[in-house]
Amino acid sequence: MTRLVLNNIDDDVRDGLTNLARRHGRTVEEEAREILRGAVIGGRKNAEGSDGNLGSRIAARFSSAGGLEQGISELSGQTAVPPDLVR
Repeated sequence: MTRLVLNNIDDDVRDGLTNLARRHGRTVEEEAREILRGAVIGGRKNAEGSDGNLGSRIAARFSSAGGLEQGISELSGQTAVPPDLVR
């Protein structure tokens, strides 16, 4: 296993990494490994031709729950109308 040392990390990045690690119940080293693993593996998947568009990733994630078979219509090109909250 390779050892990696990072120098000159901004204080806010270090603090953010520490907070993430605390929230996930990991050490800072474990959190950094997970972030790097996700960036490299996720980047490799996108480079190998998987669709990196957000909508496609969301559809793939929820496909086992019925996905578009649930009758959700496409909203592309439609104007968003805010709800009328005045009563």
